[in-house]
Amino acid sequence: MRGGPVQTLVRRVGQLGGIFEDRNSWSAMNPEAVVYSVQWQEPVPQETEGGLFWGSTTIEPGRVGDEYYMTRGHFHARRDRAEFYCAVQGEGMLVLMDEDRSTRVQIMSPGSLHYIPGHTAHRAVNTGESPLVFWACWPSDAGHDYDTIAERSFGARVLRRSGVPEVVYEALPSRTR
Repeated sequence: MRGGPVQTLVRRVGQLGGIFEDRNSWSAMNPEAVVYSVQWQEPVPQETEGGLFWGSTTIEPGRVGDEYYMTRGHFHARRDRAEFYCAVQGEGMLVLMDEDRSTRVQIMSPGSLHYIPGHTAHRAVNTGESPLVFWACWPSDAGHDYDTIAERSFGARVLRRSGVPEVVYEALPSRTR
């Protein structure tokens, strides 16, 4: 990204304890290995009602055990705020989970546009062999709630099984597949 002040966040394996199911594989990995990075612009102050932020995320290819690299995932602090993702490179999945833990997955591929409604947690997963890159646009007053996911996790995981991605859902009676 260019133009205006660009902010950057890099998440490494060692910073993502607790999001991957296979803790033994996670602890054996290089903690400095980059899992994903985010660049974004904030043209208005955070919490500005009616403002928008714009950014891009790059998730590197890789796995912790059989589980593909992914973002931490979050709800918005202001739950009613929506967001858009647009994939530009690579292959992946967008995992969406409602507040009642109903979970669904959308395929991400170059040009795919994803509307993430309010009250929906979201996490992107790289299922390919090259970086997954996508753009995002979200309200400047949305905020992030990572704690709910850290406490309750997502309703599904994406694992490599027999050489291909497989979505493994938690056993919850209210889930939509």
